[in-house]
Amino acid sequence: MTAVRVAFKRLPEGDGLPLPSYMSEHAAGADIFAAVADDLTLSPGARALVPTGFSIALPIGYEAQVRPRSGLAIRSGVTCLNSPGTIDADYRGHVRVVLANLGTEPFVVRRGDRIAQIVVAPVSRASFDVVDELPASERGSGGFGSTDR
Repeated sequence: MTAVRVAFKRLPEGDGLPLPSYMSEHAAGADIFAAVADDLTLSPGARALVPTGFSIALPIGYEAQVRPRSGLAIRSGVTCLNSPGTIDADYRGHVRVVLANLGTEPFVVRRGDRIAQIVVAPVSRASFDVVDELPASERGSGGFGSTDR
């Protein structure tokens, strides 16, 4: 496994919070933490933009994907909207997470809670070639459940 160097800037809101952390030896995503000043209650159906207290500079050719934590999703119905969210290599702003409560009970986000994870991944850029016809495939234009047999 190759380590990618990511410049990390702690913002004032992030004072005292841990760096993004891999919670197991082979984890793909590093957990990121809520940098809320006060408890934030998400009512069922509500969403909020939750600060993390940091900004990053990714190497050119990489992105960071913000993804939900499976434990929050299954236990509380809390997930990330716009998932995976993309942090581009040229973005230098505060990393924030769009959390949504799809559960049936209010959910409280506290300072230092693990709210999401980031996965740093290489990026491929496409060039799009206009054609009159696409090559045939077995699947064809079937989508949205068409492969369920």
